[in-house]
Amino acid sequence: MDTTLDDPLVGQVLDGRYRVDARIAVGGMATVYRAVDTRLDRVLALKVMHPGLAADGSFVERFIREAKSVARLAHPNVVGVFDQGTDGSYVFLAMEYVAGCTLRDVLRERGALRPRAALDILEPVLAALGAAHRAGFVHRDMKPENVLIGDDGRVKVADFGLVRAVDSVTNTTGSVLGTVSYLAPEQIEHGTADTRADVYACGVVLYEMLTGTKPHTGDTPAQILYQHLHHGVPAPSAAVPGLAEELDELVAAATARAPEARPHDAVALLARTRAVRAALGDDQLDAVPPRERTDEHDTSEDRTSVIPRAVTAAEDTLNRTSRLETPPAPPAAAPRRRGPLLLVASVLLALGLGTGVWYINSGQFTRVPPVIGQSEQQAKKRLDGSGLEINKVRREFSDTVARGQVIGTEPATGERIRGNGSVTLVVSRGPEIVDVPDLAGMQLDGAKRALAKAGLAPGAVTGEFSEAFAKGSVIRTDPQAGTGTRADSAVGLVVSKGPPVAVPDVTGASVEEATARLEEKGLVVKVAPERVHSPEDEGTVARQSTAGGSELAEGDTVTLTVSKGPRMVDVPDVTGLKVDEAKDRLKTAGFAVEVDRPFLSFSDEVDHQSVEGGKQAPEGSSITIRTKRL
Repeated sequence: MDTTLDDPLVGQVLDGRYRVDARIAVGGMATVYRAVDTRLDRVLALKVMHPGLAADGSFVERFIREAKSVARLAHPNVVGVFDQGTDGSYVFLAMEYVAGCTLRDVLRERGALRPRAALDILEPVLAALGAAHRAGFVHRDMKPENVLIGDDGRVKVADFGLVRAVDSVTNTTGSVLGTVSYLAPEQIEHGTADTRADVYACGVVLYEMLTGTKPHTGDTPAQILYQHLHHGVPAPSAAVPGLAEELDELVAAATARAPEARPHDAVALLARTRAVRAALGDDQLDAVPPRERTDEHDTSEDRTSVIPRAVTAAEDTLNRTSRLETPPAPPAAAPRRRGPLLLVASVLLALGLGTGVWYINSGQFTRVPPVIGQSEQQAKKRLDGSGLEINKVRREFSDTVARGQVIGTEPATGERIRGNGSVTLVVSRGPEIVDVPDLAGMQLDGAKRALAKAGLAPGAVTGEFSEAFAKGSVIRTDPQAGTGTRADSAVGLVVSKGPPVAVPDVTGASVEEATARLEEKGLVVKVAPERVHSPEDEGTVARQSTAGGSELAEGDTVTLTVSKGPRMVDVPDVTGLKVDEAKDRLKTAGFAVEVDRPFLSFSDEVDHQSVEGGKQAPEGSSITIRTKRL
């Protein structure tokens, strides 16, 4: 998510530890940020409850209690919970950060999935839920948004921070927590949610993966909830002809309207899913469904909401995450005949209270509806339906939001605008991709300017001999010309050093002769100011910076060092010594040694040396030693 939007949390440090770097998702219950644990120096996801829910003490207390319990779940397919805390009005969970996308992103991009891919995703989801069920927890909000698919292919289930204990199946607050498209009938009708409610939601998710659409749709939550209560989930093969009958049976078993007809928990459904996979052939598993990508996807149905258990015609709009409380149930001793009257009175009272609160708090304002992640057309339709005008559409590059989808609004989602105000819509242009320009033949300075003009940065410059390109001109780029790369990326430049020049060996030559020979090759000659002793004659070249036979580019420099003649060294007297000892002493003094053994000489004692001991000889010169004759 583009963090240039005005978000009060971005840049803050919560609890003196978690630095909020970027907003990455906005849901019906909370906002998720990418953050850094400054104490452990690791990236994590920070889920911060919306202020409206955080103000409810009982909700926060339950959130904290259950988050601590779920943190004990250690499963490779569960998004780990590291920490829970509060900072002022912010209540948050610190969770594992999964780099990748959600199943919703995959469905929005690809539509229906092949059965093999759908089962590949469903199985780890069921494994994660199975671990939770066996640990005594119910997720209650399974949906594609809560299935994370990492860049490494791992599948993880998120939002275990709002689960309930299995033995706490009755919601006594008069409200139902969940997402309308995935609620089981018993959640809607009685407010109960045990492990079989998660099984039902997984069946709906499987149907959606196989067909690319939800089984029940409508313009309002009430319409969708009514279908869950009164209509079964249709067979996937009705939408995608040719799907295996076993897949229809698997969806039917998981989404049976009667809870007792479903597998009793995710572990049982996982076993059944694996049996179905084993029964299908490769052609059935890899059947290609018709692509049913729908750009007009209404994300409001995918948000986690607190939905009134008694569904009425005055159901709240799809655009708002709400939590409406119904009055307490009548005493157990009350006559049964008063039930209908009390129910009607309760509904009317709830509507009256809701209307009054709305008028006081929001009646004279319009709240900016949530449009982040929607297409531009969807967002315009949503804003228009809310009575808001769009005064400007600004397009910005984004590495995380697909092209054409909304990055955000100004004012931000949930902000109130007096009357029928106007909104600036910020739409993603997708990641900024720049084609690497063709710089072949350009001089280096010009190539760098061309890269800057294209929105790229010059990278490492390396030289290479070339017969085809003049010295200093670009041979090629890395990546190569025409390749698309992100803006501001570095582009390496390979620059011609011109054709190679073979360096002649000029040691021992006079400085004048050596200079002429090197300049004839197009090389620049430099003479070192200091002279050195060497075996070469005084005034001749003692050594050169680049050895003879090496290759340089035309115009390169070769430095010559002039000899001041050999250094004169005292010759040690080695007569009478053994040959090996004599050789060591002479070599230590800086001389080369040759041994002369006369014919039929079996002696190992030095009888003569070519330069007498005590005299001087040039350093490095050769001294000959001779052994005794018979």
